Amino acid sequence: MKKTAVQEKTPPASDMMIDMKQIVKRYYIGQPNELQILNEISLQVNEGQFVSIVGESGSGKSTLMNIIGALDRPTSGSYFLEGMDIANMRDVQLSNIRNRRIGFVFQNFYLIPRTSALKNVEIPMMYAGIGRRERRERAEALLETVGMKDRMSHKPNELSGGQNQRVAIARAMSNNPAIILADEPTGALDSKTGHMVMDLFHKLHEEKKKTIILITHSPELAKETERIITLCDGSIEHDTQGGV
Repeated sequence: MKKTAVQEKTPPASDMMIDMKQIVKRYYIGQPNELQILNEISLQVNEGQFVSIVGESGSGKSTLMNIIGALDRPTSGSYFLEGMDIANMRDVQLSNIRNRRIGFVFQNFYLIPRTSALKNVEIPMMYAGIGRRERRERAEALLETVGMKDRMSHKPNELSGGQNQRVAIARAMSNNPAIILADEPTGALDSKTGHMVMDLFHKLHEEKKKTIILITHSPELAKETERIITLCDGSIEHDTQGGV
């Protein structure tokens, strides 16, 4: 497991990637319309697991995703990622974690419109300070992995939805992250293309040994993962084995 300069309060188990304890998230704190979205969530995910988080709209899965991805902070509770105390990091540290240790895949791709697939994949590496030659070589290899090397000069508007999502997955892998966090990655795709994207996640999980967390409202997609965590009203209702 990669060492970091961030001090650990308690060393995690050697294979534990995520360790969340008693996570609470409130909005409008102290106001009459105060909302508590997450209710003392405790969640552990081991390195190399393929986990889905499912729930209806309003269940808290997007809020939990934002905290796992270091996009938001819990109101209370502890969160360690690879032994790093995420809940108490400064903003600049969180930005570095998001760039280097978490690969994001979103429903709407968020590719830069007037930029080629190759350049889109290179962008996170630019922020990480990787040199031009290495960026290009790594981006080409990643696009080949996702079956898009012959489309690397194409811009997003020249690609189908499934092709854009494959480019987005290659971009998520660009800095060799510890975790791939996929938020409704098939939500904008038809059923056949969605299954192709899921096949790609399975490939990354099996061949690259990546830890993958899939946020979805679809029980059918969740059944393709090793473990299914079901949220209801901000609490974990079920934590069951999937079909993988």
